[in-house]
Amino acid sequence: MTKNFSQTAAFIWSVADLLRGDFKQSQYGRIILPFTLLRRLECVLADTKAAVVAESERIAEKGLPEEAQEKFIIRASKHAFYNTSPMDLSKMGQSDIKDNLNTYVQSFSKDAREIFEHFKFEEFVGQLADANLLYKVVQKFANTDLSPEAISNHEMGFVFEELIRRFAESSNETAGEHFTPRDIVRLTTSLVFMEDDDALTKDGIIRTIYDPTAGTGGFLSSGMEYVLELNLMRSCVPMGKSST
Repeated sequence: MTKNFSQTAAFIWSVADLLRGDFKQSQYGRIILPFTLLRRLECVLADTKAAVVAESERIAEKGLPEEAQEKFIIRASKHAFYNTSPMDLSKMGQSDIKDNLNTYVQSFSKDAREIFEHFKFEEFVGQLADANLLYKVVQKFANTDLSPEAISNHEMGFVFEELIRRFAESSNETAGEHFTPRDIVRLTTSLVFMEDDDALTKDGIIRTIYDPTAGTGGFLSSGMEYVLELNLMRSCVPMGKSST
């Protein structure tokens, strides 16, 4: 699959062709966005999946408190999130796919689960199953390579923004209400940092970039790029939150 973000987004959005007739246009994004996220998460976790499943099974026998179990699993995951299920989208099968998919999503760590709850993912999974579309949609995403090797975090941000733009158009909303164009992001970032070039070019520094309204992370990604262009520091940590 092409690495060009607009073509990747177009390929993903083609799922709408499957939904047409059974779902309203305004619902397309409610299905496509969480499935895109689900596929990206499982691709990111793929390299440590076997270790996480094994560790989850090992500590389940020890009767540890949930918080302690999570620490062990996070360590095995080597990421800030995890999924303890041996399943993935390619293994769902056609029979019992609804239950299998819901169980799979519930096997994510709490922060990830909450995102799918916000999308009312389980509700739409049920509607897809009722329309006999769930297996087709799952297969479409299972065959989409969203691994970090195929598409970087920065490029993935572009993909999500393009999907959000298409979602806004299909919902007759204004796309600009949902994300800021990248040229504006870059200009704003340079204005924020331009007075700090001297401080950012010193050796051995550690910096944290915080965005209190992170959205899809466009400003955080641009900030990271700007700082790392000035100084290939050992540590530049992005932090953000968003109510959307």
